[in-house]
Amino acid sequence: MISPEHDPRDVTRILFQDFPVWMTLVFYVAAVVAIAAFVYGVYVQVRKYRRGVRSGAWSPFWPRFARMVETVLSHRTIKRRARRAGSAHALIFFGFALLFIGTSIITLDYDILEPLTGLKFWYGSFYLVFSLVLDIAGVGLIAGLLYMMYRRKWLALPKLDYRRPDRAPDEPDYDRASYRREDWAFLWTLILIAATGFLLEASRLVWLQGDPTVWDYRWWSPVGAVTASILQGIGLGPEGGAGFRMGLWWTHGLLALAFIGLVPYTKVQHIFTAMGALMAIDPDAKRRLPTADVDQDKIGFSELADFSDKYLLNFDACTKCGRCHEACPANASGFPLSPRDMVLSLRELANDTLSGARMPAGPIQVIGDGVNQIRPETLWSCRTCGACTEICPVGIEHLPMIVQMRRALIEEGEFDPMLQTTLKSLQKSGNSLGESRRKRPRWTKALDFTIKDARAEPVDVLWYVGDYASFDPRSQKVTLTFARILHAAEVDFGILYEDEQTAGNDVRRVGEEGLFQALAEANIALLKECAFTSIVTTDPHTFNTIKNEYPEFGGTFRIEHASAMLERLIREGAVATPKTLPYRVTYHDPCHLGRLNDGAEPPRQVLSKLGVDLVEMRRSKDNSFCCGAGGGRIWLPDPPELKKPAELRAAEAAEIDGLEILVVNCPKCLNMMEDGVKGTGNESNFRVMELIELVAEAMADEVSGADFAQQEPIGQA
Repeated sequence: MISPEHDPRDVTRILFQDFPVWMTLVFYVAAVVAIAAFVYGVYVQVRKYRRGVRSGAWSPFWPRFARMVETVLSHRTIKRRARRAGSAHALIFFGFALLFIGTSIITLDYDILEPLTGLKFWYGSFYLVFSLVLDIAGVGLIAGLLYMMYRRKWLALPKLDYRRPDRAPDEPDYDRASYRREDWAFLWTLILIAATGFLLEASRLVWLQGDPTVWDYRWWSPVGAVTASILQGIGLGPEGGAGFRMGLWWTHGLLALAFIGLVPYTKVQHIFTAMGALMAIDPDAKRRLPTADVDQDKIGFSELADFSDKYLLNFDACTKCGRCHEACPANASGFPLSPRDMVLSLRELANDTLSGARMPAGPIQVIGDGVNQIRPETLWSCRTCGACTEICPVGIEHLPMIVQMRRALIEEGEFDPMLQTTLKSLQKSGNSLGESRRKRPRWTKALDFTIKDARAEPVDVLWYVGDYASFDPRSQKVTLTFARILHAAEVDFGILYEDEQTAGNDVRRVGEEGLFQALAEANIALLKECAFTSIVTTDPHTFNTIKNEYPEFGGTFRIEHASAMLERLIREGAVATPKTLPYRVTYHDPCHLGRLNDGAEPPRQVLSKLGVDLVEMRRSKDNSFCCGAGGGRIWLPDPPELKKPAELRAAEAAEIDGLEILVVNCPKCLNMMEDGVKGTGNESNFRVMELIELVAEAMADEVSGADFAQQEPIGQA
């Protein structure tokens, strides 16, 4: 690398070459000021987080740290469903990281090792490789920044529009134009730092073109060398290069120092807060809600002081990428909810109130109609489908925050009267449809065999039927079909008859924690009195709660969703499907199965065994679009002027040419999607069927009974 004619120690770069002493001193003063601003800003941020409830979310530290490092280096959460943006971000991240490391190496060599020990390594072959790597890093950084500029300006993606769906245009916190200005300032500042760095390198080469220890090795800085040739081509000589280099040195240096000083006060802080949020992430946040002590005087989050340090960090970790905004079914349907805007409102409220030297007097209310407060109608718009929490690239947990604020609203009695009626019915009868307990097993009378009573005799499989599967006329058809399939497969199963109650999934998600815990404790006690090997349910909501939330209350049971059981029974030969179905179908993943519990594959494996032509919708599996039933919204009417999520989903299914059947796998999805198909005028184009009904049709004569998809509902009287 180094010519024998040259001393390797001469092949280097002298930082303050030809600087008078006062210039060097001015630079170091500016550097100290920038570092002091950075340190103070970090102190203010940490103080703000410490004003939240201590969560212990970063323990155990090292396993969480290792997982965070793997996530950051792989960029897997950023590249999910946004490969181009993720790749551009990777160029920015790794380019910036290498340039930062390079600057740190120079500081270590020039300001620490050489003055203190006399050691020096920034020369010779190391210096040349260093220059090449940093040139490549700078190109990557600029390329990534240019793509982000193109994406933000020319693609004009709706998810990057910060106008809020929960505010009117004349309200002070509607537009948030300051965020757009900050985004552009961030992009331009980094572009200028990188560009002036290359120009500085080029002007130095022009200035020192007569020095062979500089000029002969210029191609180890390829971008600088090409730029130097261009500068020479337009007439810049050594004297002009010297002056140009001096101006660029200060421009580049002060920009870099200003950038460092402003890190804790601007968008740049997400470099660190995102890492903290990824360390604190709860992988079960979307499927298992935090437990509250219902004996306390206060439940839920109504004040900023109720939020933990982890959530306060989550606010600052938000990069405003809009993925949660885009994925939210409530937002897509025109409801006043954007998970991103909710988090940004809480961020601004925290910055306005918790960043000062002293805490404000009195409580800081987070729910209300004031600036940066969260309105009740925003919270009640949520379907708790988990799409926001699942897609967030930095691990923000929107769903638990929303439910915690709902809990506070429930405690204060600030909720829809219809919801109040449903909750009272649940408390009285154990189901959300207001039906008498004794009517729960009435559907079994249509069978020509008797289902075992799991309360009285041991069974291999306890079938937890669920509310809609027991009472809703359309869902009863599916329930009867599933019973006949189990009977034909000679599965030893039973039910809880009139002692079964709702598992409580939606009760918990509307915020009625006390009622949920009462239901959970009663259900667990009943289940423990029964003798069974495993539980099966056709309801993903029930499946999620028994699997993920009951263990916290002492109820750990082996549970399967019906689709997984059917896949296993077909694979083992217990269910024979001699008939191939000639349908073109698409499959709608229930949120509580496909997204929350990674249950996307068993239903598709069943469909594959049935021989249907399965065509996926644009959004499927963990990216499925919610039918709109979750979070208790099935109990509340949607405003007629707004599109229902189920109608948007039905319209998405209608995009598939020749579609005959929209397959669902959940009693609530069945209810909502049939309404969605009718609401979009597609009932003559394709029909909605349960997966269980298709299995029964493929079983042909193996199942005794009528055409299950066409059965009349069992009377409710």
